[in-house]
Amino acid sequence: MTRLVIDKLNFSYGETDAARDVCLSVDRGEFIGLIGPNGSGKSTVLKNLYRALTPDSGTVTLDGENLFSLSHKAAALKLGVVGQENDVPFDFLVEEIVAMGRSPHKKLFDIDNGDDRRIVRHALEHLGMADMAKRNYLHISGGEKQRVLIARVIAQECDFLLLDEPTNHLDIGYQLQIFDFVKRLGVTVLSAIHDLNMAALYCDRIYVLKSGSIVLQGRPEEVLTPKNIFDVYGVRCDTHIHAKTGKPAITFLPSGVE
Repeated sequence: MTRLVIDKLNFSYGETDAARDVCLSVDRGEFIGLIGPNGSGKSTVLKNLYRALTPDSGTVTLDGENLFSLSHKAAALKLGVVGQENDVPFDFLVEEIVAMGRSPHKKLFDIDNGDDRRIVRHALEHLGMADMAKRNYLHISGGEKQRVLIARVIAQECDFLLLDEPTNHLDIGYQLQIFDFVKRLGVTVLSAIHDLNMAALYCDRIYVLKSGSIVLQGRPEEVLTPKNIFDVYGVRCDTHIHAKTGKPAITFLPSGVE
């Protein structure tokens, strides 16, 4: 079953086209990757989906409904978002940030109950942050902040995640932990991913953006070939199917190496 359909999405910053006739679809339970060079439009597409930006034209349907006709609360019950920005303008504890993920499930003046606290604790435990629950969010590192925001979206308990380079500030151990955890959730995922080897490991399908347009799509082994990587990124590499993962493994080659 197809959950998300984007049809001819366009967005521009002034005179600069940032997304041009973007078309993609995401089926239930798929982990879909958006890759491409810096400035290719990955974040722009996602920001249009979670309404930080408003598209110039095009349609987006989520579970057969016009995404932009849904209330913000109705959309939040379906879509969870982790963006690149992790700044919070006020002073909150880590557990309070994670508890914000429960907001779509509550009425205006509802307070947290035992179930909410259990869900928040569970999310922090899965991200290895239970011992930081009482820490001040403003005083933790950038990587720790990103893990808190991922815990918040887990506490939201929606079944479709929009992730904008969610492991960008994390070391390799936490990158693998986050993607393993998200994969085990069995939810539908659309994620911008910077690291091509991570995209190869975790994505069912990949869309490639270049200069705001989708130029390639397919399974990782179809998309992540030396020719395609050179055409999109301008770098040379070797690729092979890893014996243990069964996924493409990419080795980038410095200039001068034949």
